[in-house]
Amino acid sequence: MLSNHLQNGFETAKLVWSQIPNSEEAEHEGVGLLSTSGGSSSVESLDYEVIENYAYREEQAQRGKLYVGYSVVVKWFFALLIGIGTGLAAVFINISVENFAGWKFSLTFSIIQKSYFAGFLVYILINLILVFSSVYIITKFAPAAAGSGIPEIKGYLNGVDIHGILLFRTLIGKIFGSIGSVGGGLALGKEGPLVHTGACIASLLGQGGSTKYHLRYRWLQVFRSDRDRRDLVTCGCAAGVAAAFRAPVGGVLFALEEVTSWWRSQLMWRVFFTSAIVAVVVRSAMGWCKSGKCGHFGSGGFIIWDISDGQEDYSFEELLPMAVIGVIGGLLGALFNQLTLYMTSWRRNYLHKKGNRVKIIEACVISVITSVISFGLPLLRKCSPCPESDLDSGIECPRPPGMYGNYVNFYCSKDKEYNDLATIFFNTQDDAIRNLFSAKTIHEYSAQSLLTFLVMFYTLAVVTFGIAVPAGQFVPGIMIGSTYGRLVGMFVVNFYKKLNIEEGTYALLGAASFLGGSMRMTVSLCVIMVEITNNLKFLPLIMLVLLISKAVGDAFSEGLYEEQAHLRGVPLLESRPKYKMRQMTAKEACGAQKVVSLPRIIKVADVVSILRTNKHNGFPVIDHSRNGERLVIGLVLRSHLLVLLQSKVDFQHSPLPCDTRGGSKPISHSFSEFVKPASSKGLSIDDIHLSSDDMEMYIDLGPFLNPSPYVVPEDMSLSKVYNLFRQLGLRHIFVVPRASRVIGLITRKDLLIEDGEDSTTVELQSTSVRSLHCFTHIFGYDTHARNI
Repeated sequence: MLSNHLQNGFETAKLVWSQIPNSEEAEHEGVGLLSTSGGSSSVESLDYEVIENYAYREEQAQRGKLYVGYSVVVKWFFALLIGIGTGLAAVFINISVENFAGWKFSLTFSIIQKSYFAGFLVYILINLILVFSSVYIITKFAPAAAGSGIPEIKGYLNGVDIHGILLFRTLIGKIFGSIGSVGGGLALGKEGPLVHTGACIASLLGQGGSTKYHLRYRWLQVFRSDRDRRDLVTCGCAAGVAAAFRAPVGGVLFALEEVTSWWRSQLMWRVFFTSAIVAVVVRSAMGWCKSGKCGHFGSGGFIIWDISDGQEDYSFEELLPMAVIGVIGGLLGALFNQLTLYMTSWRRNYLHKKGNRVKIIEACVISVITSVISFGLPLLRKCSPCPESDLDSGIECPRPPGMYGNYVNFYCSKDKEYNDLATIFFNTQDDAIRNLFSAKTIHEYSAQSLLTFLVMFYTLAVVTFGIAVPAGQFVPGIMIGSTYGRLVGMFVVNFYKKLNIEEGTYALLGAASFLGGSMRMTVSLCVIMVEITNNLKFLPLIMLVLLISKAVGDAFSEGLYEEQAHLRGVPLLESRPKYKMRQMTAKEACGAQKVVSLPRIIKVADVVSILRTNKHNGFPVIDHSRNGERLVIGLVLRSHLLVLLQSKVDFQHSPLPCDTRGGSKPISHSFSEFVKPASSKGLSIDDIHLSSDDMEMYIDLGPFLNPSPYVVPEDMSLSKVYNLFRQLGLRHIFVVPRASRVIGLITRKDLLIEDGEDSTTVELQSTSVRSLHCFTHIFGYDTHARNI
C-alpha cells in the first residue's frame, strides 16, 4: 500500500508499484483470514479500560496497602517465571534444531564420500520428514501457530484479541513446528516464532494455565484482567527477542518500538528484568552445552556473530557506498513486502481454501525444491584454490566435511580447494551468516556465487513465507542483506585498494539495511545488530543505513508486520490518525447506525433477544431522573450480560432497582468472574439455557455497569477522538451533544494530591470555575457502541 507522503520525485515508481496488488485490494477481494466457519469474525476488542462498577469498588475497598505490595511482588515473580520459561523454550528449540541439522549434515557428508547421489537423496528425505512433521502439527493441532505470530501479537497489544493465538496448543505447535521448519532447511527463521512463544507463556501464566488440558493452578490466578495480561504479554514479547538473539536490551526496545501501543515506566522495569533473566538462562545453557552434553550443539546454536576482530575504522570515502547499501535495502525490503503480500493473498485465496491436504503438499513441495537448490547449485560451481594461510586469522582452508566454518570442501577434486557457494548454501543459516560476516576472508566468495545465492534465496524466502509452518523473517532477512552487502564490499575493496576494509563489515550493514527496509524498525534493530555482532564501532554506520533504508521503504509501502496484519484482517490502530480524520467529527464517524440501549431494569427475555439480534459488545444503560428526563447512567458489556444470564443469581421478580450501596443486597459476583479467558471465544448466548420462568424475571444492571465511561462531544474532530481512543486503550467511547453548562474544570494543580492528604480538605481551584464535581450530566443522548 502506497503511503500518503510520497514525494513528487517518486511518481514514476508509484505508477509501476501500483500494478502489484496491495493489502487493501486483497481485503476487498475477500481475504478473510480471521473468520470462523460460520462466517463470524474471530476478532474481538479487549477491555483494557477499568470497569469501575460496584463489584470492582467493593473488591478494591476490601484490599489494603498490604495487598498492593503483594500484587507488586507477584508481578515481579511472574516476570521472573516468564523469563525462565521463555529462556528454557529457546534453549530447547535451539538445541533441537542444532542437533537435527548437525545429524543431517554429518550423515549427508559421510554418505557423499561414497556417492553424492545417495547423499542427495538422504538430504532431501531428512528435510522432507522434518518439514512434514512441522506442517502436520500446524494443520492438525495448532493452526494459529502458523506464521511468525508477530502481527497477531502486535494486534493483541493494540487492543485486539484473535481467537487461538495465546492458547496452550498454540504454544506447543509453535515450539515443535519451529524445530521442524527451521531444522528442515526452509528459508525461514525461528526468531519471530520465539516472540509468539514468549507471549503464549506469559498469557498462560497470567490466567493460571490451561483449563482444557487440566493444567490450571489457582495460586497463579492473580492477574486475570485484559489490562494485566497485556503487561505480561509485553514481557513475553521482549523475552522472545532476548532469547532469539541473545540481545536483552534489543528485546526491551523491540517491545517498546514495534509491538506495544501503550507504555508505562513501571512496565519498563519489569520488561528489562524479564530480558535479563532470559540472558542469564541462555548463557547458563550455553555453558552447560560446552561440556559436550548437548550432542551436535555447537557455537552456532545461539545467534551471536562476533565481528569484534573485523575492520578497525572507516574513512569518509566509504560513506557513499554505505548509503548505497541503505538505498538497496529500502528497495529490496519494500519489494519483498509487496511480493510476500501478493503470494500470501494468492495462496489464501486460491490454494489454502482447498483444505489441509493441500497445505501439507505445498510445504513438502517447497521443502524438496529448497533441498534441491541448496544441494544441487554448489555441485554446479567450480571449486576455488585455498588462499595462503594466515596463522593470525585462525581460519583453516579447507574445512573438513561436516564442520561449520569458512572454506567448505564440497565436491572438490583436490584437497586444497573449497566450494564458496556450499559455504553459504549447504549450511545452517546461522553458520552461513557467520561466514558472510567473517573478517580476514577477502576474496573468499566470487561475485557470481554471491549473486546466485542472493537471487535464489530471495526467491525462496518470498515463496516460503506464508506456508502453514511457524516462520520468522529475521534471519532470512539478515542472510539476504549480508549477501548484497558483501557484494558492495567487494566493489569497495577493489575500488579503494585499502587493506583495512573488510567485506564482512559491509555484509553487516547490508543485513541491517534489508531488515530496516522490510520491517521498518530503527532503534531496536540498531541495538539488536550491535548486540549480536559484539561491535560498537559501527553503531553510527548502522544508524545511517537504517535511516536511509527506512526512508526509502516508507516511500513505497508499510512495514512487513503492518502489511501482514492488514492481510489477516487485524484492525490495528496506527500511531497516527489518517489525514482525512481532521475534517471529520465524532458524530460523522458514528454514521447512521442505530444505538441499542438498555433500561436499568430489564426483562431477561429482552436481554436474550437483544443479544441474539446484534453483535454489539457494549450497550448504553438508560435511566430516568425524578423529573422524567432520560439519562445515560453507564455502559454494560456483552460479556457481563452473559455472565449474569448464566449464573441466574441476580434474577429478581420485581421490576424495581435494588439498593446495593445500602447493603440490602450484597454483590454476588467477584470482579474476576467477568473476565473472558485470553484468546478464547468465551461465553455465547447459544451456550446459555433459560427456562420460561427465567425469561419472565428481571435484572438490575446498576451494580454491573461502568458508571464512568469516556465521553466526547459530537463536534470533536475525529483525529482527536482517535488519539484519545488509542492512547487510553479504549473499546467504547460515548458521543454526546454539546453540554448546556459547565459544572467544573480540572487543572494540573487539582491532580497534585499528596499521599495521606485528606481529599475533602483539598482546595480545588481553576482559572475560571471554583467548584468541581463528577462530570456526569452530559451523558446520554446519541450514544454509540460499536461491535469492535
